[in-house]
Amino acid sequence: MADYKAPLRDMRFVLNEVFEVSKLWAALPGLAEAVDEDTAMAVLEEAGKVTGKTIAPLSRAADEEGCHWDNGAVRTPAGFIEAYQTYAEGGWVGVGGDPVYGGMGMPKVISAQVEEMVNSSSLAFGLYPMLTAGACLSINAHASEELKEKYLPNMYAGVWAGSMCLTEPHAGTDLGIIRTRAEPQADGSYKVSGTKIFITGGEHDLTENIIHLVLAKLPDAPAGPKGISLFLVPKFLVNADGSLGARNPATCGSIEHKMGIQASATCVMNFDEATGYLVGEANKGLAAMFTMMNYERLGVGIQGLASAERSYQNAVEYARDRLQSRSPTGPQAKDKVADPIIVHPDVRRMLLTMKALNEGGRAFSTYVAMQLDTAKYSEEASTRKRAEDLVALLTPVAKAFLTDLGLEAAVHGQQVFGGHGYIREWGQEQLVRDVRITQIYEGTNGIQALDLMGRKIVGSGGAFYKLFADEIRHFTATAGSELGEFVKPLNAALDDLDSLTAWVLDRAKGNPNEIGAASVEYLHAFGYTAYAYMWALMARKALEKQGDDSFYASKLGTARFYFARLLPRLQSLCASVKAGSESLYLLDAEQF
Repeated sequence: MADYKAPLRDMRFVLNEVFEVSKLWAALPGLAEAVDEDTAMAVLEEAGKVTGKTIAPLSRAADEEGCHWDNGAVRTPAGFIEAYQTYAEGGWVGVGGDPVYGGMGMPKVISAQVEEMVNSSSLAFGLYPMLTAGACLSINAHASEELKEKYLPNMYAGVWAGSMCLTEPHAGTDLGIIRTRAEPQADGSYKVSGTKIFITGGEHDLTENIIHLVLAKLPDAPAGPKGISLFLVPKFLVNADGSLGARNPATCGSIEHKMGIQASATCVMNFDEATGYLVGEANKGLAAMFTMMNYERLGVGIQGLASAERSYQNAVEYARDRLQSRSPTGPQAKDKVADPIIVHPDVRRMLLTMKALNEGGRAFSTYVAMQLDTAKYSEEASTRKRAEDLVALLTPVAKAFLTDLGLEAAVHGQQVFGGHGYIREWGQEQLVRDVRITQIYEGTNGIQALDLMGRKIVGSGGAFYKLFADEIRHFTATAGSELGEFVKPLNAALDDLDSLTAWVLDRAKGNPNEIGAASVEYLHAFGYTAYAYMWALMARKALEKQGDDSFYASKLGTARFYFARLLPRLQSLCASVKAGSESLYLLDAEQF
């Protein structure tokens, strides 16, 4: 496996040249004094070092060893405790955290790049700080000042970790039917009882305490999702002076034996009258949890991108070194017995597909992160509203499209290796196994597609979609003639997506099955169009700078490949959606 090198040059290109994020920061009072371009780039440089030198070398051995469960205790693989301590001491767990409680205070566009780096270095390792950062978001947004002061500093510092406890054995996505209960106590605390499954980082040995955010129902709660509350349940109770007290009866019953992310502890958690504290208002736990969901779902999309990036780096190195056969146009390495496989058209197809999808995904995830920053920090109500609507629209696309394409790209990287890609020692098969989970957790990609199609497109009557489409139209209308080779196909793609959106909106009025039937293909059609917009933005900047160095020439070549070979996938997706839902219901249940 190639040594992981953080793609800092491409990150700087996206942040500083394509999106000019320093201008955004200057316009947002909450960020104007907190970060500038030099500081942000220094942060990314340091993140690249710690992920590349400390975490990435552990990835394969940690996958082989996995986590160990023993009578409720979980031991992480060799080297993880020391690596986590190094990561935490650098402030990386709290990179996007509130400075009032010890966080670094970086905007999401920066923490998103850090997330990519840590997940490229080891997806299993990256889950531990990711869950902690997500828990901190909900606590900071909804908990009382007392809880924030008591828990956030140690969580941002990486001394304590966090987990999200949502899913139950009988209730996956349908959280309205959870059975975990919370009984109020005279001192204002609650006794939380129930079983949660698939809890990432529910138990481990990386930190001295773990702070669980648990969804549960109060005795008098209304039925369904409107009766869910959120509780903070620590592994160890915390005394008034901040020291650790008694062990709370929140225990790990077992860990799952999984396809991938072996070094991440996926736990069954049992709460047996564990002491907990209400976060936010009673019966409004889903709203409190969803504060973190847009961030977490973007983070999962970035995990797909991160795995694909690692696979690409491995595949490129291998393709340059592996000798096999001669180029169709004649020998290229005449002093060798064969040519490097990078000369072969099919290998180039796979590598360019990976490169185009990864770089398009990095631009798109950064764009979504910019909307999150704008929604959080802007003082203009209309600007915040527009950003919030874009976040609502684009979050399911970011989660599902980046992870679907992350698997595709990881498989391409494995395929470049041929038989060696199927062998563990090369690392490619691990990336395929690891990235597969990203399509499943934080809401399966089918659920994300339903959210996009049902709630965001049909639910808004197309208003959210129009925001994004109008922005693209403005770009193409004002682009110079030198961008014609990109603007023309982008306009055509947007016309197709406009037509597809109108078709679904119309058909859904008479047949609700059309929403579910169209959803997955529609999300992909949307994603390819959004990537085309990203590539047009990148091509504009590359055209301005193409005489400077080969980086910009590479960027232009990859943009041309995307428009020539990947954007045409849109046509088959549109045809599939417009075939309608009828063919899905031609068989009775017993005929399957």
